[in-house]
Amino acid sequence: MRGRLRADDVDAAYAVQEVNTAYWQSEGRRIVGCKIGLTSRAVQKQLGVDRPDFGILFADIPVGEGEPIPFGRVLQPKIEAEIALVLSRDLDIVHPTIADVIGAIDYVVPALEIVGSRIAGWDIGIVDTVADNASSGQFVLGGPPRRLDGLNLRGAVMKMSRACETVSQGSGAACLGHPLNAAVWLAAEVARRGRPLRTGDVVLTGALGPMVPVMPGDAFEATIEGLGTVTASFDVL
Repeated sequence: MRGRLRADDVDAAYAVQEVNTAYWQSEGRRIVGCKIGLTSRAVQKQLGVDRPDFGILFADIPVGEGEPIPFGRVLQPKIEAEIALVLSRDLDIVHPTIADVIGAIDYVVPALEIVGSRIAGWDIGIVDTVADNASSGQFVLGGPPRRLDGLNLRGAVMKMSRACETVSQGSGAACLGHPLNAAVWLAAEVARRGRPLRTGDVVLTGALGPMVPVMPGDAFEATIEGLGTVTASFDVL
């Protein structure tokens, strides 16, 4: 597939993603939201890209807190801490504003996303990750759920640790300047491409700090200021 698409043909990569999404739906998988990738300059630098992307979230990929994640289910797994939004109404506007997005948010929670790649060594570009559903793997939502009122998502400090060692740090400002900026970008992109955000959708707004490789038996905890804590643990092979 890599040789069939130009390195800059993002629309063709999204067409591949859409074909796969339609196939998975025909097999019974249910869409529960979208993820935004490559919103952090730290992650963009890690992967050598310069723009965000999005992928589809399905009902069979969330993992509950305290539920061990089978190592190997996601290829070459890496983990990142994010702010997740859950919507209370459809966002099917082609040119949404921040106010439209704020009005559609039911609540906010901290999240961990486990991303993966089918390409050895994560040697990928923007076309590769888009066609691979934005490297989507699994995700964990933490809590407690909070309303937007009084939250400073832009200034929220994130710290992620593994075995009491800090392995990633950042803040909401790392996510396209503000997590809601990322949500506006996503709402516009998916509406333009015919898959607008719907009531109840989960939106993973993007990494607040660098991705961290995952090893068997790893346990992670991320705290996001004002939102709370989220944890994920992986089985030993």
